[in-house]
Amino acid sequence: MKKLLLIRHAKATHESGYADFERPLKPSGMEDAELMASVVKKHGVVPQIVISSPALRTQSTADIFTEQLSLPKAGTDKRIYEASEETWIKVINDLPDKHEFIAIVGHNPGISQALYYLTGQVRDLPTCAIALITFDNDDWQSITSDDGHLTFFDSPKGA
Repeated sequence: MKKLLLIRHAKATHESGYADFERPLKPSGMEDAELMASVVKKHGVVPQIVISSPALRTQSTADIFTEQLSLPKAGTDKRIYEASEETWIKVINDLPDKHEFIAIVGHNPGISQALYYLTGQVRDLPTCAIALITFDNDDWQSITSDDGHLTFFDSPKGA
């Protein structure tokens, strides 16, 4: 059984002077990431590893989660930045089978589209929302449409 924790990056600045890829988290975004990492810990849904888009706001979000959860530094996959639903599924299918539980930190709209594709659940993923999907599949390569079950969902607004 595989488990996937989707994490949308925390709130980032929209101030001018930053390229989209380089937008830093706002102080409130950092607080939200700390809060949601504590929710993950409290509910015992701690992944083995975290993979992130290489954009600054997703890496910063991933760093807060890995620090709070005592996990290794997050790996990056450049395909996650501005990923379409199709690209999201390729990223998931390429995850290493040696890990049963992986978190991915990404962006909207792709992360919401992936959630819908995998579970059939239409959910708005506000910044720093988390969605735990469980699969009956034994390998990441076989995961496809509607294979997942949304078993936990939360956001800073609901925490």
